[in-house]
Formats: sequence, structure tokens, C-alpha cells
Amino acid sequence: MDGITREFPQDGILGEEGANRESRNGRKWIIDPIDGTRDFVRGIPLWAVLIGLEQEGEIVAAAAHSPGQNLLLWAARGSGAWTGSHRLQVADKSDPLQAILSFNGFNKAGVSHFAARLLPWVSRFWAVRSLGGAVDAMLLAQGKADVWIEPNAAPWDLAPLKLLIEEAGGRFGSFNGENTIYGGNAYACVPGLEAYVRELLG
Repeated sequence: MDGITREFPQDGILGEEGANRESRNGRKWIIDPIDGTRDFVRGIPLWAVLIGLEQEGEIVAAAAHSPGQNLLLWAARGSGAWTGSHRLQVADKSDPLQAILSFNGFNKAGVSHFAARLLPWVSRFWAVRSLGGAVDAMLLAQGKADVWIEPNAAPWDLAPLKLLIEEAGGRFGSFNGENTIYGGNAYACVPGLEAYVRELLG
């Protein structure tokens, strides 16, 4: 973060490690240096470095790097989502029986208000994964998963993932349906499954 401060002294910074500098020009870097701390501590290679750039309240650039997967995804608003020279596109699924669900934390705060209908809803999916948030969302952007549910998250957990998924053709929102990283939770999905996701979230 010192490098950002040096190169962009007017920009704000918001980060998990306590960084919170107000923007003086409408631009703000939103950073999570280790998304998936428990995986990092245990040596599980499913953590990621997340960087998003917000301008006037809209995420305009994003990068997500999972060193354990040797995977870097990046996106710019209106220019697509990419890994290397390959442009990303979400999958074309509309039936949960043919889809993969990534659900980050069945034991998290935020699950309780739909817990009673969760198991029947989950049971319709072809497969269910829970790889730890950022990696789950990166799979969705690559067309390798179809729904991502994050019951409890901060803006730095979501900022770059929102743009990556949207630029790959997916849908993103908070549980109440707002298109925001500041709702405390998030879902993302392929367009054909958004109605089914909304059935759960109510």
C-alpha cells in the first residue's frame, strides 16, 4: 500500500489490514492482501490477493491473484475480464441440476434468515463446492462454476470480484438485490440462474 500512496497521493485506500485513507479525487483503492487467511495459515493454496479501484463509487479496475493456483484474473470496466490473453465468459447454465454452486460458509452470520429453506434449495444443484470466497468467485468468472453465495463479507472481499464477474457476463448483488459491495454479503451467478438464487434470498 506504500507504493500506492507514493504513486497516487490523492487516491483513497480501504483495506482489511486497517488502511482507511479518504480520497481527495474520487478514486479509492480497495485491497485485501490475503483473502482466505485461515487457508493461508493452514497452508491451503486457496487464498488470494484482491485489488479493486473505485472511481466515484463504481469499481472500474480489478485484479485477483491466487498464487497457489498460479492464477491471475484482471478486468477493466467496459473492456472485459481476462486471464493472460484469454477473455473470460461465464457459463451458459439455466438449470441448477446442471450447475455448480459455490457457497462460502454455511456456518456464517447471514445464513440464518434463509436456513429453513437452504437444504432443499442446495439439493437441486449438480455439485456444491466451498473453496473459500475469492477462489469460488474466480471459478464463476472463468465459467467453471455457476452460482456463488457469500453470506458475510466486507467491501475488500468483494470489490475486484464484482467487476471480474460482471465483465465476464455474470450478475452480482447483495442479498437485498442492490448492486453494491457495501451490503455485508453478496451473491453472483450466471444470468440464467439469477431467478433461482433470488428464490433462496427472498
